[in-house]
Amino acid sequence: MKVVAFNGSPHEKGNTYEALHTVTTELEAAGIETEIITVGNKVIRGCMACNGCARNRDERCVMHDDPVNEWIQKIKEADGILLGSPTHFSAIGGTMKSFLDRAFYVASSNNGLFRHKVGASVVADRRAGGIPVFDQLNNFLTYSEMIIPTSNYWNVAYGTKAGEVTLDGEGMQIMQVLGQNMAWLLKVLAAGKPFVEEKGPAKKVFTNFIR
Repeated sequence: MKVVAFNGSPHEKGNTYEALHTVTTELEAAGIETEIITVGNKVIRGCMACNGCARNRDERCVMHDDPVNEWIQKIKEADGILLGSPTHFSAIGGTMKSFLDRAFYVASSNNGLFRHKVGASVVADRRAGGIPVFDQLNNFLTYSEMIIPTSNYWNVAYGTKAGEVTLDGEGMQIMQVLGQNMAWLLKVLAAGKPFVEEKGPAKKVFTNFIR
């Protein structure tokens, strides 16, 4: 089994990385392979709303001059994903948001590529804006019918300078418990899949409020 983690911070080894690394350490201790990919220091354009991925249905964004399509395939091949973001004005870091918008729209437009994978979110925060970021990250997971493990509190760790989150005792325990619970859930799902029928994705019903 494998989990791919995406670090939405522009700092490759900052507090978001430390939060993700604490989770992946627990996963690796349970025998699950992990990889942490830094997104926040790349140049990633936002979704152009061209709907090309839905027309082509080739599991790709039509913009191909950045690593987004490579990362989509990494998620497709993985059993689980971790989304990590710093807190920018109580919101997801901009580059991470651009990546998520494109990757998850490709997934939803191509027969639910990420459906029934295990996914979790973690946030690094200086003071008080982390909960909205946690909610925003989870929106991508829930829309994609992913299965979300939990911890013993919201998955937010606090610190300003790089590495300071490791001094947040409760924050580090939250990440450790998340990693343990995620490993358990991955193993339970793997053990049960041969015995439980999985229904295919439902055809999406689209409505709006214009009459």
